[in-house]
Amino acid sequence: MLRKLSKNVLLYIFISSILFLNSCVKILTFPTIDVSPTQIAITTETLIRTQTRTTMHSSTPSPTLFLTSTMTPTNTATTTPTSNATMTLTLTSEFPVVVVNVQAAHCRYGPSKSFLHAADLYEGDRGVIQGRFQYSDWFYIKWDKLAYRCWVSPYVVEVTGEIAHIGNCNIGLERIPSTLYNPPQNVNAYREGDIVSITWDRVAMTEDDDRGYLIEAFICQDGAYFWWTARIESQFTTSYTVRDDASCPLPSSGQIYTVEKHGYTAPVMIPWPP
Repeated sequence: MLRKLSKNVLLYIFISSILFLNSCVKILTFPTIDVSPTQIAITTETLIRTQTRTTMHSSTPSPTLFLTSTMTPTNTATTTPTSNATMTLTLTSEFPVVVVNVQAAHCRYGPSKSFLHAADLYEGDRGVIQGRFQYSDWFYIKWDKLAYRCWVSPYVVEVTGEIAHIGNCNIGLERIPSTLYNPPQNVNAYREGDIVSITWDRVAMTEDDDRGYLIEAFICQDGAYFWWTARIESQFTTSYTVRDDASCPLPSSGQIYTVEKHGYTAPVMIPWPP
């Protein structure tokens, strides 16, 4: 009876962990750089920087946003099947607690300012960190006042607890799909030296729904790769320009979404020029 009960407990823990981990899995991405859609990203002072959180009650410093092209994700939750159908399960029993420390802030559907607003946050709002984006310093948080999770910048919250063991999550835009509009069509890109210009056809949207477009890319600047996002705020803006040089050993790439107030279309790959 005791052996049967132990197996049932293990099975319950395993199923519970899978329900959480289905949105928090290891991924290979690059750091967030938000660039205004009216500017060409030709400076690097905001691209290579070290994030420091002096307000975090944690012994682990925040990650450095200067990257190389070789990254090895680590696992926080693993299952190891054996011949007698037993398993070894490593789970995190406690999540770090956060409290909003500014008067008002945004929680978003992705780990940068380029993503849609998901919820309003106010000073004193509480939640727990349940995930991170691998090369961004944003947190994936379950708030006490919300029935869903969303992403927040670490600079608007006070953290209590250890964040080093928190796993990485997919952004998960497929969870808020747009079914009203089509993805961008006739997407092209051309290069003039280190400047890449991206163009596409306008997607007609109602004024109320219109949230423009989202570009998500892997770019190279001064020998470092970056996960880079840009929000184009209007359907009528159908081009974007970014600096991307040839100092990295791997090619750059990108994709573009149509964005409306309900969510995102499927992405379209940008034919990135070599």
